[in-house]
Amino acid sequence: MVKTLREVVLGWVEALNGRDADAAAALYHDNAVNIQVADGEPTVGREAICDGFASFFRAFPDNWTRVVNLFADGEWAILEWKGGGTWRGEFAGLPGNGRTFEIQGCGFFHVVGGKIRFQRGYWDKMSWFRQLALPV
Repeated sequence: MVKTLREVVLGWVEALNGRDADAAAALYHDNAVNIQVADGEPTVGREAICDGFASFFRAFPDNWTRVVNLFADGEWAILEWKGGGTWRGEFAGLPGNGRTFEIQGCGFFHVVGGKIRFQRGYWDKMSWFRQLALPV
């Protein structure tokens, strides 16, 4: 049975909160594209997306994401979220420093056949990096 648009996005949040890179990646098409605007370069393909999640979860093992608003219409969903965590593992080529962060963001999801085909996310990299004491 194909998941609804809303089920896919809420499943994505659940996978992030469970720190389960495989479960999160399973929600994407094989050739999905994920653009996090603050990062610049798109991540292409389910395997690369899974690797990105796994790396993030190692760096922030207590990361959390909360739904602020979720709008779904047709094949598109908009998720406004709040998230945070503690920097414990390697990130940006540096070891964790124990600092915590909390940021807000918004993501756009194009879901086709119960899988994410395209995602674009917006969040404030400067605010995040300042909280972690990283150079912006």
